[in-house]
Amino acid sequence: MTVRRALALVIGAVLCTGVLGTGCAQQPSGLSSGDAQPPAASASSPAAEAARTSPQAGPPRSFPRPLPGIGPAMRARLPDGSRQALVVTGATETSNRAEAVLYERYPAEGWRAVAGPWPAHNGLRGWTDDHEAGDLRTPVGVFGLSDAGGRLPDPGALLPYDQDPEFAVSGTGHLGEPLEGSFDYVIAIDYNRVPGTTPLDKTRPLGEDKGGGVWIHVDHEGPTNACVSLSEDHMRALLTALDPEKEPVVVMGPEPVLAR
Repeated sequence: MTVRRALALVIGAVLCTGVLGTGCAQQPSGLSSGDAQPPAASASSPAAEAARTSPQAGPPRSFPRPLPGIGPAMRARLPDGSRQALVVTGATETSNRAEAVLYERYPAEGWRAVAGPWPAHNGLRGWTDDHEAGDLRTPVGVFGLSDAGGRLPDPGALLPYDQDPEFAVSGTGHLGEPLEGSFDYVIAIDYNRVPGTTPLDKTRPLGEDKGGGVWIHVDHEGPTNACVSLSEDHMRALLTALDPEKEPVVVMGPEPVLAR
Protein backbone atom coordinates (compact mmCIF):
# COMPACT_ATOMS: atom_id res chain seq x y z
CA MET A 1 0.00 0.00 0.00
CA THR A 2 1.38 3.39 -0.92
CA VAL A 3 1.74 6.15 1.64
CA ARG A 4 -0.88 8.24 -0.23
CA ARG A 5 -3.51 5.46 -0.06
CA ALA A 6 -2.87 4.73 3.61
CA LEU A 7 -3.32 8.38 4.44
CA ALA A 8 -6.64 8.47 2.58
CA LEU A 9 -8.00 5.51 4.55
CA VAL A 10 -7.10 7.13 7.88
CA ILE A 11 -8.82 10.43 6.95
CA GLY A 12 -12.02 8.57 5.86
CA ALA A 13 -12.25 6.68 9.14
CA VAL A 14 -11.92 9.89 11.14
CA LEU A 15 -14.68 11.66 9.14
CA CYS A 16 -17.09 8.72 9.54
CA THR A 17 -16.60 8.67 13.27
CA GLY A 18 -17.40 12.39 13.47
CA VAL A 19 -20.65 12.07 11.49
CA LEU A 20 -21.99 9.24 13.62
CA GLY A 21 -21.10 11.12 16.79
CA THR A 22 -23.21 14.14 15.85
CA GLY A 23 -26.49 12.21 15.35
CA CYS A 24 -26.59 11.72 11.61
CA ALA A 25 -28.81 8.68 12.07
CA GLN A 26 -32.01 9.13 9.98
CA GLN A 27 -34.88 10.69 11.94
CA PRO A 28 -38.34 9.23 11.55
CA SER A 29 -40.39 10.97 8.86
CA GLY A 30 -41.86 14.25 10.12
CA LEU A 31 -39.85 14.27 13.36
CA SER A 32 -36.94 16.69 13.78
CA SER A 33 -34.06 16.20 16.12
CA GLY A 34 -35.68 18.65 18.57
CA ASP A 35 -38.86 16.52 18.83
CA ALA A 36 -37.39 13.72 20.88
CA GLN A 37 -40.10 12.19 23.13
CA PRO A 38 -39.57 11.08 26.73
CA PRO A 39 -39.95 7.37 27.33
CA ALA A 40 -43.51 6.27 28.16
CA ALA A 41 -44.19 5.39 31.79
CA SER A 42 -44.35 1.70 32.38
CA ALA A 43 -47.47 0.16 33.86
CA SER A 44 -45.74 -0.19 37.21
CA SER A 45 -44.13 3.25 37.32
CA PRO A 46 -45.24 5.89 39.91
CA ALA A 47 -46.57 8.12 37.10
CA ALA A 48 -48.75 5.34 35.70
CA GLU A 49 -50.06 4.48 39.17
CA ALA A 50 -50.96 8.13 39.84
CA ALA A 51 -52.82 8.39 36.53
CA ARG A 52 -54.72 5.19 37.30
CA THR A 53 -55.81 6.22 40.80
CA SER A 54 -56.48 9.96 40.34
CA PRO A 55 -60.20 10.92 40.51
CA GLN A 56 -61.85 11.37 37.14
CA ALA A 57 -63.73 14.60 36.46
CA GLY A 58 -67.45 13.97 36.03
CA PRO A 59 -70.50 16.11 35.29
CA PRO A 60 -71.36 18.68 38.00
CA ARG A 61 -73.80 17.43 40.62
CA SER A 62 -77.31 18.83 40.48
CA PHE A 63 -79.60 19.20 43.46
CA PRO A 64 -83.43 19.29 43.52
CA ARG A 65 -84.68 22.84 43.04
CA PRO A 66 -86.23 24.35 46.21
CA LEU A 67 -89.60 26.07 46.21
CA PRO A 68 -88.91 29.51 44.67
CA GLY A 69 -89.14 32.48 47.02
CA ILE A 70 -89.45 30.33 50.13
CA GLY A 71 -86.69 30.66 52.74
CA PRO A 72 -85.41 28.09 55.25
CA ALA A 73 -87.85 28.95 58.06
CA MET A 74 -90.97 28.59 55.94
CA ARG A 75 -89.52 25.68 53.97
CA ALA A 76 -89.06 23.76 57.22
CA ARG A 77 -92.85 23.86 57.69
CA LEU A 78 -93.56 22.00 54.46
CA PRO A 79 -94.72 18.42 55.06
CA ASP A 80 -92.14 15.91 53.85
CA GLY A 81 -94.69 14.16 51.66
CA SER A 82 -96.11 17.26 50.00
CA ARG A 83 -95.65 17.33 46.22
CA GLN A 84 -98.02 20.20 45.38
CA ALA A 85 -97.85 23.74 46.72
CA LEU A 86 -99.88 26.80 45.83
CA VAL A 87 -97.64 29.76 46.69
CA VAL A 88 -99.58 32.98 47.29
CA THR A 89 -97.28 35.98 47.61
CA GLY A 90 -98.12 39.55 48.57
CA ALA A 91 -95.71 42.43 48.07
CA THR A 92 -95.87 43.72 51.67
CA GLU A 93 -97.52 42.90 54.98
CA THR A 94 -100.31 45.40 54.26
CA SER A 95 -100.97 44.56 50.61
CA ASN A 96 -104.31 42.99 49.67
CA ARG A 97 -103.31 42.02 46.15
CA ALA A 98 -101.20 38.94 45.58
CA GLU A 99 -99.93 36.46 43.02
CA ALA A 100 -100.53 32.71 43.06
CA VAL A 101 -98.39 30.02 41.42
CA LEU A 102 -98.98 26.27 41.59
CA TYR A 103 -95.83 24.15 41.92
CA GLU A 104 -95.24 20.41 41.83
CA ARG A 105 -92.23 18.55 43.20
CA TYR A 106 -90.39 15.94 41.14
CA PRO A 107 -87.84 13.48 42.62
CA ALA A 108 -84.74 14.64 40.72
CA GLU A 109 -85.77 18.06 39.46
CA GLY A 110 -87.37 19.45 42.61
CA TRP A 111 -90.13 22.07 42.52
CA ARG A 112 -91.41 23.30 39.16
CA ALA A 113 -94.22 25.74 38.33
CA VAL A 114 -97.12 24.01 36.58
CA ALA A 115 -99.75 26.80 36.59
CA GLY A 116 -99.85 30.55 37.07
CA PRO A 117 -98.91 33.16 37.96
CA TRP A 118 -102.50 34.14 38.69
CA PRO A 119 -103.64 37.46 40.15
CA ALA A 120 -105.26 37.10 43.56
CA HIS A 121 -106.77 39.08 46.43
CA ASN A 122 -106.28 38.53 50.16
CA GLY A 123 -107.46 40.23 53.35
CA LEU A 124 -108.27 43.94 53.26
CA ARG A 125 -105.56 44.80 55.80
CA GLY A 126 -102.94 42.43 54.45
CA TRP A 127 -101.29 39.55 56.27
CA THR A 128 -100.70 38.34 59.83
CA ASP A 129 -98.92 35.47 61.57
CA ASP A 130 -101.36 35.78 64.50
CA HIS A 131 -104.80 35.83 62.94
CA GLU A 132 -107.78 36.89 65.04
CA ALA A 133 -111.45 36.75 64.10
CA GLY A 134 -112.48 39.93 62.31
CA ASP A 135 -108.98 41.41 61.89
CA LEU A 136 -109.39 41.47 58.09
CA ARG A 137 -105.96 39.91 57.63
CA THR A 138 -105.01 36.64 55.95
CA PRO A 139 -103.03 34.16 58.08
CA VAL A 140 -99.41 33.60 57.06
CA GLY A 141 -98.03 30.08 56.90
CA VAL A 142 -98.20 26.63 55.35
CA PHE A 143 -101.64 25.01 55.46
CA GLY A 144 -103.12 21.85 53.99
CA LEU A 145 -105.70 21.86 51.21
CA SER A 146 -107.88 18.84 51.87
CA ASP A 147 -111.52 19.72 51.10
CA ALA A 148 -113.48 21.62 48.48
CA GLY A 149 -117.05 22.54 47.65
CA GLY A 150 -119.28 25.20 46.21
CA ARG A 151 -122.71 26.22 45.00
CA LEU A 152 -121.98 24.91 41.51
CA PRO A 153 -121.55 21.24 40.55
CA ASP A 154 -118.18 19.54 40.95
CA PRO A 155 -115.98 20.63 38.00
CA GLY A 156 -113.90 17.46 38.23
CA ALA A 157 -112.09 18.00 41.51
CA LEU A 158 -109.90 15.26 42.94
CA LEU A 159 -110.39 16.64 46.46
CA PRO A 160 -113.64 15.71 48.22
CA TYR A 161 -116.22 18.16 46.85
CA ASP A 162 -119.38 19.26 48.67
CA GLN A 163 -121.98 20.89 46.44
CA ASP A 164 -124.42 22.73 48.67
CA PRO A 165 -126.81 25.69 48.23
CA GLU A 166 -125.46 26.98 51.57
CA PHE A 167 -122.50 28.32 49.62
CA ALA A 168 -124.75 31.06 48.20
CA VAL A 169 -123.67 34.57 49.23
CA SER A 170 -125.07 38.05 48.70
CA GLY A 171 -124.28 41.61 49.69
CA THR A 172 -121.31 43.78 48.80
CA GLY A 173 -117.59 43.71 49.50
CA HIS A 174 -115.19 46.28 50.91
CA LEU A 175 -115.17 48.28 47.68
CA GLY A 176 -118.91 48.05 47.16
CA GLU A 177 -118.55 45.20 44.64
CA PRO A 178 -121.22 42.46 44.58
CA LEU A 179 -120.28 39.24 46.39
CA GLU A 180 -122.74 37.01 44.54
CA GLY A 181 -121.04 33.95 43.08
CA SER A 182 -117.93 34.24 45.25
CA PHE A 183 -118.53 30.82 46.80
CA ASP A 184 -119.50 29.05 43.58
CA TYR A 185 -116.19 27.21 44.02
CA VAL A 186 -114.19 27.06 47.25
CA ILE A 187 -111.21 25.18 48.64
CA ALA A 188 -110.91 25.12 52.41
CA ILE A 189 -107.56 26.26 53.81
CA ASP A 190 -106.75 24.05 56.80
CA TYR A 191 -106.48 26.92 59.26
CA ASN A 192 -108.44 26.37 62.50
CA ARG A 193 -110.63 23.66 61.02
CA VAL A 194 -110.94 19.88 60.97
CA PRO A 195 -109.54 18.41 57.73
CA GLY A 196 -111.80 15.86 56.09
CA THR A 197 -114.99 17.84 56.65
CA THR A 198 -117.00 20.11 54.37
CA PRO A 199 -115.72 23.69 54.14
CA LEU A 200 -119.04 24.67 55.72
CA ASP A 201 -118.15 22.88 58.98
CA LYS A 202 -117.79 25.43 61.79
CA THR A 203 -115.67 23.41 64.21
CA ARG A 204 -112.79 25.65 65.40
CA PRO A 205 -110.04 23.65 67.19
CA LEU A 206 -108.15 26.83 68.17
CA GLY A 207 -111.28 28.55 69.44
CA GLU A 208 -113.70 31.01 67.88
CA ASP A 209 -111.48 34.01 68.64
CA LYS A 210 -108.82 32.72 66.21
CA GLY A 211 -111.21 32.97 63.29
CA GLY A 212 -111.92 30.33 60.67
CA GLY A 213 -113.70 29.70 57.41
CA VAL A 214 -110.57 30.81 55.52
CA TRP A 215 -111.01 29.65 51.95
CA ILE A 216 -109.67 30.02 48.44
CA HIS A 217 -112.73 31.13 46.48
CA VAL A 218 -113.92 32.96 43.36
CA ASP A 219 -112.68 36.54 43.15
CA HIS A 220 -115.20 39.38 43.49
CA GLU A 221 -112.82 42.11 42.27
CA GLY A 222 -111.89 43.32 45.73
CA PRO A 223 -110.08 42.43 48.97
CA THR A 224 -111.48 39.74 51.24
CA ASN A 225 -112.08 39.36 54.96
CA ALA A 226 -109.24 36.81 55.28
CA CYS A 227 -109.59 34.46 52.31
CA VAL A 228 -107.61 34.22 49.08
CA SER A 229 -109.59 34.75 45.87
CA LEU A 230 -108.87 33.77 42.26
CA SER A 231 -110.82 34.20 39.04
CA GLU A 232 -113.49 31.59 38.33
CA ASP A 233 -111.42 30.09 35.50
CA HIS A 234 -108.38 29.79 37.74
CA MET A 235 -110.47 28.25 40.51
CA ARG A 236 -111.66 25.55 38.12
CA ALA A 237 -108.07 24.95 36.99
CA LEU A 238 -106.90 24.67 40.60
CA LEU A 239 -109.73 22.35 41.61
CA THR A 240 -108.95 19.94 38.79
CA ALA A 241 -105.18 20.06 39.47
CA LEU A 242 -104.99 19.51 43.23
CA ASP A 243 -104.43 15.84 44.01
CA PRO A 244 -104.88 14.55 47.57
CA GLU A 245 -102.26 11.87 46.91
CA LYS A 246 -99.72 14.70 46.48
CA GLU A 247 -100.63 16.21 49.88
CA PRO A 248 -101.30 19.71 48.51
CA VAL A 249 -100.61 22.76 50.65
CA VAL A 250 -100.90 26.51 50.34
CA VAL A 251 -97.86 28.58 51.29
CA MET A 252 -98.96 32.17 51.73
CA GLY A 253 -97.81 35.50 53.05
CA PRO A 254 -95.92 38.66 52.13
CA GLU A 255 -92.75 38.17 50.12
CA PRO A 256 -90.29 39.28 52.86
CA VAL A 257 -91.80 36.86 55.37
CA LEU A 258 -91.93 33.91 52.98
CA ALA A 259 -88.25 34.45 52.13
CA ARG A 260 -87.02 34.09 55.73
